[in-house]
Amino acid sequence: MILLRNIAFYLTFYMGSIFCVIGAVLTAYLVPSKVRYFPDMWSGLHAWACRNLLGIRIVETGNRPAGRAFYAIKHESFFEAINLPHMLDFPALFAKQELFDIPGWGRAASKYGVVPVARQEGAKALRNMIRALQPMKQSNRPIVIFPEGTRVPHGEQPQLQAGFAALYKLLDLPVVPVAVDSGPVYQPGLKRPGTLTIHFGEPIEPGLPRAEIEMRVHAGINALNTPKD
Repeated sequence: MILLRNIAFYLTFYMGSIFCVIGAVLTAYLVPSKVRYFPDMWSGLHAWACRNLLGIRIVETGNRPAGRAFYAIKHESFFEAINLPHMLDFPALFAKQELFDIPGWGRAASKYGVVPVARQEGAKALRNMIRALQPMKQSNRPIVIFPEGTRVPHGEQPQLQAGFAALYKLLDLPVVPVAVDSGPVYQPGLKRPGTLTIHFGEPIEPGLPRAEIEMRVHAGINALNTPKD
């Protein structure tokens, strides 16, 4: 049954993905102001397929804040990245610079509000990221980061990447830590039925010292994460 569920999921989601990517690229060139339509559709299709084909029950707990915020999200699988446009209202987020070299995709991502991260450029990259985020900050769009920098297996709790604290200071926004336990069900290859929880923690005020904000966000994003023995 798990194998059949996965076959149905991959066929449905990837066929839909082809349509959504082509639509996003064309819209980015022809009607860039409408580019969010296709990523929203893609993310919504993914959530539907997870629930109805894979048998993954997606549960949200906690309260989302009203107004502008900087969301720091636990990253255990591709689920979090794909789910963002469905979970939040038109989020601005970060992606590796290399992805912007993909023909068509880079333009669509830029028009949507994906900010390139050129890690090798250090402080210059951070300044460019802040510059790109300013219009989105002013328009009240949620700004999203995976503060661990990459996917982390469930049960592991690495320290946050240094860039998170710098962005927190420069953006001057409340931070919402978001805990996710997608790893046990949304596995590479065969995904398994079960419950996947997304927990919105209490907002953390701007202006805290680096050590304190890192400690509180680290605890918040790992609220659903049982360490390995």
